[in-house]
Amino acid sequence: MYSKAEATQLRQAFWTTLGQYMAPVLSAEGMPANWINYKTGLKNVYFRMHADTQRATIGIELTMPDAGIRALFFEQFEELKTLLHETLGETWTWEPAAHDANGQPLARIYAALAPANLFSRDDWPALISFFKPRLIALDAFWSDAQYAFEALK
Repeated sequence: MYSKAEATQLRQAFWTTLGQYMAPVLSAEGMPANWINYKTGLKNVYFRMHADTQRATIGIELTMPDAGIRALFFEQFEELKTLLHETLGETWTWEPAAHDANGQPLARIYAALAPANLFSRDDWPALISFFKPRLIALDAFWSDAQYAFEALK
């Protein structure tokens, strides 16, 4: 078991390492990207990565406080499901109603890798190999799909 400080240090080291692997990769539009804190340009629409002692996930999270607006955005993503899955090269899990670690409602579309342990440096290559191509594919998807959300801004 790790102390809180050790866990924080390992977590920071992993995300820094992933950021370094991603730094030379340009976005689908040929621009440098902040891959770890990806900006979608839409309020309450996030590309999120998470890893802990059990698994890793990457996905799209919709965190609008209003359930109706969140549902509209989720429906718009459903319209783009074929494009998303073709761009990703795999099928992701779709959850129209979920909750985050703090109990806040959200909708999400994600892929998971298990078992995976962020705190085991031996797992880092597998975690990076899981996150990197999916993050690049999400960016490629978003470079086309973002325009479908203009009317919902």
